[in-house]
Amino acid sequence: MNPVLELNNVAVALEGTVIVRDISLQLREGTIGCLLGPSGCGKTTLLRAIAGFERALEGEIRIAGVAVSNQTLCLPVEKRQVGMVFQDYALFPHLSIAENIAFGLSGKSASEKTARVQELAQMLKISEYLHTYPHRLSGGQQQRVAVARAMAPKPRILLLDEPFASLDVELREELAREIRYVLKKDGITAILVSHNQYEAFAMADEIGVMRAGELMQWSTPFELYHKPSCPYVADFVGEGVFLNGTVSDAYAVQTALGLLSEQEPHGYALGSTVMVLIRPDDVIHDDASTTTAKVIDKAFRGSQYLYTLELADGTQVLSLVPSHHRHAQGEMIGIHIEMDHLVAFKLA
Repeated sequence: MNPVLELNNVAVALEGTVIVRDISLQLREGTIGCLLGPSGCGKTTLLRAIAGFERALEGEIRIAGVAVSNQTLCLPVEKRQVGMVFQDYALFPHLSIAENIAFGLSGKSASEKTARVQELAQMLKISEYLHTYPHRLSGGQQQRVAVARAMAPKPRILLLDEPFASLDVELREELAREIRYVLKKDGITAILVSHNQYEAFAMADEIGVMRAGELMQWSTPFELYHKPSCPYVADFVGEGVFLNGTVSDAYAVQTALGLLSEQEPHGYALGSTVMVLIRPDDVIHDDASTTTAKVIDKAFRGSQYLYTLELADGTQVLSLVPSHHRHAQGEMIGIHIEMDHLVAFKLA
């Protein structure tokens, strides 16, 4: 299947300063992608270049197999068949919700417009608001309208720029899951910009982690979490700590938590020093274990506690424990390690 979006070695500069460089990625039809990273990493600049608001300095951008931007070409926004959803909704205050959604449906008959508006309103749970105006709606409802308006003309790709940033934390993930369902149902390819990894996990099939204008890794959420390509991605995605260890053979590393191994060779030389990523879900609370650790801190997370534990040599690790297992600070608890993937990096 040919990609709907293809970036080949793209660089973008603003006022003479290169903001993003050498970005290459592909997004297949019906797939939802996400550009994830901290503020200032260049993710919004890259999204604006895909949309056509910024010109690419180098490389090529292709949408549905057609070049829309390279060193000799820059198609205007209206010719790229993209939809855009902004952080601030950008709804027309003088138009009703139905009129907002139908705004991009020029060239359609009245009956076609009505049918598409009603279809999207039903999918996005805003049917009862079609005859009201944007100022009467909550932030989450307004964002649903903004998504419906961008989806209405069935763009080749939908671009969402921090669409949930102004919403409450709980509503962000809920709305991200809802909009993912709607995009999948309508078969629309999309790419989201976000700094929130949980929002990205809730919505995206593929995620690109960005740092200082570079794409560090483009992969599935599972791969990013369990098989990060570098320490930055490992640290940015999910929670965890790095433990120093010594390579004991082609499959194992000796650490303060004992010998950690997996079935795939890690590729490091015997005797070399590496740092091993330990996720909270790798450290299992086990009353029968002879390996113990002291509870230094804990954070309640509903069904689980996130414990900060200190080993005998002072090394600290994190552990997710069911919340009915309550332990006080200073208490010693038994633990053992269950790792499906040994993630190790050479010490700099």
